[in-house]
Amino acid sequence: MKAREYAEHIALPDQRVAVCGDWHGNVGWARMVSRALPTLAPEVTTLLHLGDWWMPPAETDAIFAETHINRIYVTLGNHEPWGEITPLFAEQPGAAIRVSDIVWLLARPARLTIGGRSVLSLGGAASVDRESRIEGLTWWPDEAITDKHVAAAIAGGPADLMLSHESPADTPIRKVREILQRNPDGFPASALEASAASRARISEVWDAVRPELLAHGHMHVAAGGRTADGRRVASLGREGQNWNVALLDMRTLKMATPHLAIIRGLAEQWEDDHIAHEKRANGAAEALHSGVLDGLPPSPEALRDAKDYIDGRRTLDEIIEDVRRRHTRRPIKDDDE
Repeated sequence: MKAREYAEHIALPDQRVAVCGDWHGNVGWARMVSRALPTLAPEVTTLLHLGDWWMPPAETDAIFAETHINRIYVTLGNHEPWGEITPLFAEQPGAAIRVSDIVWLLARPARLTIGGRSVLSLGGAASVDRESRIEGLTWWPDEAITDKHVAAAIAGGPADLMLSHESPADTPIRKVREILQRNPDGFPASALEASAASRARISEVWDAVRPELLAHGHMHVAAGGRTADGRRVASLGREGQNWNVALLDMRTLKMATPHLAIIRGLAEQWEDDHIAHEKRANGAAEALHSGVLDGLPPSPEALRDAKDYIDGRRTLDEIIEDVRRRHTRRPIKDDDE
């Protein structure tokens, strides 16, 4: 992983953005989201990710190349390649890092302005499964939210929206509280203590900056809640779950959460449309290419012309005129003339 660009300040005009929970490097799920988003929210160009990202940068660019998404800002989680990420942040502390054409990694903490709203990002979390992982290979201590991160986040003052990977302690979300109380996966006491300390740090920041909305991942729970003083918390599910994708209106800070069945249905429709589109383009290419009668495949130029025709970029008359110009040569005059 390499840093392509650093940015100290991020200010976006977007009035609506997509927010996503954990993906865990799942390329297939990212592709499904990319196929659904253009129909769900064609005006959305920015995606905010809540950590446990670990997506291959170049492949991510390719997946979103045919969508309107041109910026992805990642609030880092615990399951990230911190061994690669930490040295990049050390080069320019506090700055966001662009690691691909569209993917940015946010510092801890990071301050953004989106649609005129102040946004605080504070990544990191405790891995409750770290005893089953290998330090330096699948787990790094750098995942932890430190006292220094907390102090810097609070020093930045109030925020309208807070993005984190870790859940706050004393969360108003009942489903999250139940998981923490039951410990259904039987994690050891040491892991639970580290998790509690991590959540306490998020709460310290949450109580100080008092955002209207806090959105987090990590818990793999799709639910929301509201505190007695009116602050809202949204927990987004992991890949393949409901509430992994949310559409956030920056004017109202209200979220719309499309059902999983809708996302899958739109992705399948995209696939059907794409296959039909390719068939139409191939058929047009064969019609434009005389060599097909001799068993020859259409040339790259014929495929390009066909795609332009199917996509409506050029009319058939324009294509014929272009072909005429490309393949017509002026007669060569004899020297005696």
